[in-house]
Amino acid sequence: MELSRRETLALGLGAAVMALVPFRANAAAADAISAFTGGAEMADGGVSLTAPEIAENGNTVPIEVSAPGAVSILIVAAGNPEPGVATFNFGPLAAEQAASTRIRLAGTQDVIAVAKMADGNFAKASATVKVTIGGCGG
Repeated sequence: MELSRRETLALGLGAAVMALVPFRANAAAADAISAFTGGAEMADGGVSLTAPEIAENGNTVPIEVSAPGAVSILIVAAGNPEPGVATFNFGPLAAEQAASTRIRLAGTQDVIAVAKMADGNFAKASATVKVTIGGCGG
């Protein structure tokens, strides 16, 4: 099988585009986190994120997040076309700073939870979820 110069260039361009897609998705996730934190440093701890290691269906992946003392929690799916999944805000009368929901994941990726604490500091936690079928990307 011989490829013409045009076919070779098309294959090379396609490979280059596919190599850049994950970087673009991760950049969008970093932008969402930066917008939430205002560029502040985040501590690794103070947030508990529970997600399955393997999700049989990417359309409904259950997650739970808690951060005692938080006023707001952002959930980001780093590999989704739109990485911002949810933001939970807690008022002064909230019994606990915890939430659970089901999210949609495009494929195997990291789920990140960032919490804004009452003192203005930020904390984060992450979990990798392997999606075996489905998802919001196809």
